[in-house]
Amino acid sequence: MEVTDSKVDLSSIPLVALNVTVRKKLGLYLNPKHTVAADWTAVAETMGFSYLEIKNYETSRNPTKIVLDDWAARNSDASVRKLLSILEEVERKDIVEDLQPLIDEDVRKYLENQKKKAEPPVQVPEVDSCVPRTLERSGITVDDVPGGTPETFDAFICYCQSDFAFVHEMIRELEQTEYKLKLCVFDRDVLPGSCVWTITSELIERRCKRMVVVISDEYLDSDACDFQTKFALSLCPGARSKRLIPVVYKSMTKPFPSILRFLTICDYTRPCTQAWFWIRLAKALSLP
Repeated sequence: MEVTDSKVDLSSIPLVALNVTVRKKLGLYLNPKHTVAADWTAVAETMGFSYLEIKNYETSRNPTKIVLDDWAARNSDASVRKLLSILEEVERKDIVEDLQPLIDEDVRKYLENQKKKAEPPVQVPEVDSCVPRTLERSGITVDDVPGGTPETFDAFICYCQSDFAFVHEMIRELEQTEYKLKLCVFDRDVLPGSCVWTITSELIERRCKRMVVVISDEYLDSDACDFQTKFALSLCPGARSKRLIPVVYKSMTKPFPSILRFLTICDYTRPCTQAWFWIRLAKALSLP
């Protein structure tokens, strides 16, 4: 496949670079059962999913989407190049040819966004009358000192506002006890006034060793929580290792997010294991 820049190595482009339009079109091609062409089941089998997993995916309205999400969550080499190779392997070059312009555009946008993140913002001294001057990514928490070492944390807490009471309990159990852990709670620790997405990505990638994801029905409807979770999963394999810890603290009416289903859950809803809940979570966060 040719992309806008022929030098681009598609094996280095993660699957998260493909936007909703491409994923929907993949579903339109692969979801229907075909008698002469490979469908999503052939793709899932080539990706390494078991027979039982594939049978469970059949109950979904969009099995292609779930397969892509789960594949990206459990495989560090889930790249655009690998996906295209799988489509070619199952003899669906027609999909590759039809989606090539859209994939090219997604890759181009992804690389541009990565370049922007790596470049410091341009600032003209003559029009900047603010003193002292602090880079946006260094002066973002209440304990950051201009020119000093950025504040770091044991864990970033991903939560929605309706679950804030449980976050308070988490602070009491993990920070104010013998564990002495340091949690990054956005509403408490982050200074107002800067771009939410920039701050969040900086904290998750560079300031926090791990991320605790408080799962609830409300979490599933939160755009901010969705961004934080997918950003953490999109990090390189080395940085992603043991990074996400899903926590369920109350019963849910909606399905558990498929993108996290292969991670070990810390479940507060089971009375028989509540006595070990905080010990397990604290030890997981205390690991190097």
